[in-house]
Amino acid sequence: MDITFIYPKNIAEYICILFTAIVLDIVYPYHRGILYRVHPTHTAYVYALSLYRKLPKTKISGIVIWLIVVFSHIILYGGMLYIANKISRILWLVISIYVTKVSISIKLLINYVVDTGRCLEKGDIGCARETVSHIVRRDVHSLGEGHIASAALESLFENIVDSFTSPILFYLLLGPLGALIQRLVNTLDSALGYTDPGFREVGWMSAKADTYVNFVPARITALITIALCPLIGGSWANSLKICLRDKRNTQSLNAGYPMSSASGCLSIKLEKIGFYTIGYEYPLPSYTDIYRGIKLGLYVATTFTVLSILLYPLVNHIFSQVVNYG
Repeated sequence: MDITFIYPKNIAEYICILFTAIVLDIVYPYHRGILYRVHPTHTAYVYALSLYRKLPKTKISGIVIWLIVVFSHIILYGGMLYIANKISRILWLVISIYVTKVSISIKLLINYVVDTGRCLEKGDIGCARETVSHIVRRDVHSLGEGHIASAALESLFENIVDSFTSPILFYLLLGPLGALIQRLVNTLDSALGYTDPGFREVGWMSAKADTYVNFVPARITALITIALCPLIGGSWANSLKICLRDKRNTQSLNAGYPMSSASGCLSIKLEKIGFYTIGYEYPLPSYTDIYRGIKLGLYVATTFTVLSILLYPLVNHIFSQVVNYG
């Protein structure tokens, strides 16, 4: 079977899909109406919770839910790409751009972090708490300025991996479907991957899959963060030191890497009260640190995108060799 429909044929297609998807994310980060209801992260989330309510709360059920949700979406969107490729390569590009666009997300994240900083800059703690609550799971209603800013920056650097650098890496490796698979895995972790008693067993598969999928992207993102630290006036050596020391302080095996490298670069403490502290010798961040962190995050995202383009010829050659061999 010809499987070349899943991957861009040349660097022009690769850049066209990736660049257009990013531009569309910037222009239209908020999905509403029918575009929201058919968005794969929404349909996957709703489908997973629907199955969760109907099945026993066991690991087997969690594996079944994961397989059903992931493969149903792969079949649907893979089928769309296959049919589009048979009809017209232009149509294939359009579908590929859509699939890639709904698989990456950075503008919405940046908006919430920027708005949190602006609320803190105005001294409006209520506004800051409400805004940051959209991007963190913790209870924010009793948090002060420092812990609100910390929550915003923690979410920024953890989610740059989950919603941008990781899907772009999988886009590089497997095309638009690769990016979609990463987002589905991440969505299922958001839906079921909790440590609460009702989710611990059934969410086991979703949590494990998310850890494995984001293992490499988290570490690459941390390395890029360390390398780019001088661009915002930080020390790459300090960023590396804090990363090596505090990378395992978080419960997540991945989140600690980008967060600790950012902590060392910005010389700030990132803390989720009662759970972890990163960069304990530094003060908690303020709104000015949020703005510096946003610059750093954007530099990291841009660099990762450029690196993926530079690596495309090599990956495409390997992909072609594998397909031709098969």
